[in-house]
Amino acid sequence: MTRIEFIIATAIVLFVAFCLGWFANWLVHRFTRVAQSDVDQLERMSQELHEAEETRDQAITYLQQREAELTNQLAQTEAELGAAMEGLRDARTETEALRSQLYGA
Repeated sequence: MTRIEFIIATAIVLFVAFCLGWFANWLVHRFTRVAQSDVDQLERMSQELHEAEETRDQAITYLQQREAELTNQLAQTEAELGAAMEGLRDARTETEALRSQLYGA
């Protein structure tokens, strides 16, 4: 094999390798291309996710406000109960004092 034949054979092999690489690249891009419908579907799903997150945030805010209201109401009720129990204790003490005066005297 002469030098010229070797150069031509090498050039042909390199050209064939280049063509195969280009064809493989074209095939990969052809089959992995994202369709417009897929992009639209992803955008719609993204919008729905955003709306769901907003709804969740609103629900969390509402629950926190409601919890604060109920905690406040419970504290008020407990304070009223304490005052009522104190009043009842005083009334019992006064009743016992009056009974002891009435029956003891």
